[in-house]
Amino acid sequence: MEHLIPWFNLKCVPGIGNLLFKRLLDRFSTPRKVFAVSREDLLAVEGISLKSAAAIAGQRRAGNQFDRELEAIAKSGCQVLTCNDADYPRLLLEIPDPPPLLYVRGDLESSRQAVAVVGSRNGTSYGKAIARRLGADLAACRLTVVSGMAIGIDTCAHQGALQAGGQTIAVMGTGLNQIYPARNRKLHDAIAERGAVVSELPLNAGPDARHFPARNRIISGMALGTLVVEATLKSGSLITARLAAEQNREVFAVPGSIDSFKSTGTHALIKQGAKLVENVQDILEELPTGGYQRVTAEAPGQPATVPLPGELSTVDRKILAELDRYPVHIDELVRNLDLEPGELAAALLQLELKGVVHQDRGSRFSRKTR
Repeated sequence: MEHLIPWFNLKCVPGIGNLLFKRLLDRFSTPRKVFAVSREDLLAVEGISLKSAAAIAGQRRAGNQFDRELEAIAKSGCQVLTCNDADYPRLLLEIPDPPPLLYVRGDLESSRQAVAVVGSRNGTSYGKAIARRLGADLAACRLTVVSGMAIGIDTCAHQGALQAGGQTIAVMGTGLNQIYPARNRKLHDAIAERGAVVSELPLNAGPDARHFPARNRIISGMALGTLVVEATLKSGSLITARLAAEQNREVFAVPGSIDSFKSTGTHALIKQGAKLVENVQDILEELPTGGYQRVTAEAPGQPATVPLPGELSTVDRKILAELDRYPVHIDELVRNLDLEPGELAAALLQLELKGVVHQDRGSRFSRKTR
């Protein structure tokens, strides 16, 4: 792993971000050569100032600071790819600022034909069901699902791909030794076994708010297109969609209820020209041919609700007739059903226990979908 030291060195130079790093590699091919050239040669690179050239010279003389990181890499069992390596994701190389170093746990072979699926951390039952179903459908087409392993839509997209026997890649906003969120440890292990978990950050880097917007460019950059399932107007998923468009990749969006603020972001994307998605065929139609298996999509529709149990009271049936896949606040149900709040709450609890009703945050209820 000694070959990584010049890469770590150049990455540590103040003022040398991913964009300048790529320009230096385009000009000199390797970090070792960057450190060997003259100041005049460095200044010939667009964006390199006298200060930057002096900082590169100063880092060239610095001692080895990376023994601890190299030791951690050796113990972790992961690999570190440089953007000069043959196994580095081809699509990611095409973006303006690819990560010079990519930490990988698993196998990135599946990254060549991928679609990103992103959305709200606080997705509704409708959004989660759609993410799981489309994740599975993409996997069935032999497309890899790329997402960020966040709770909510990301988790469901990964799970759908895995349940369909497909491959999926999680792009982390932490180092690979810091599984975040911690509750997704089992999912992390399953993804590493059936695809890969990747990060541009040092192994022990913890969660930091600034890391997550930066990792979004990797999610979109590894994919032929990005699908936003459910998002508000201020969602980080819209950042990923914007980055995808800037990277000249396809942008897709799933419509939701006009009454749900959690679909305002996806509706905005559709108004701006994103492809409206009802089923996987809508995605396949926009992708370049080759590398995946086209399938005949099912007729457009929503996820089926779970079958009703045989024993239901008149009140139960009255409640279920009022509910559908979109969450409804309990106060609205009280008004519409003309039931006492206590009676309604007790009936909803029993229907939850029977597995036919789902409660979202904020006392909102919907019919449970498969």
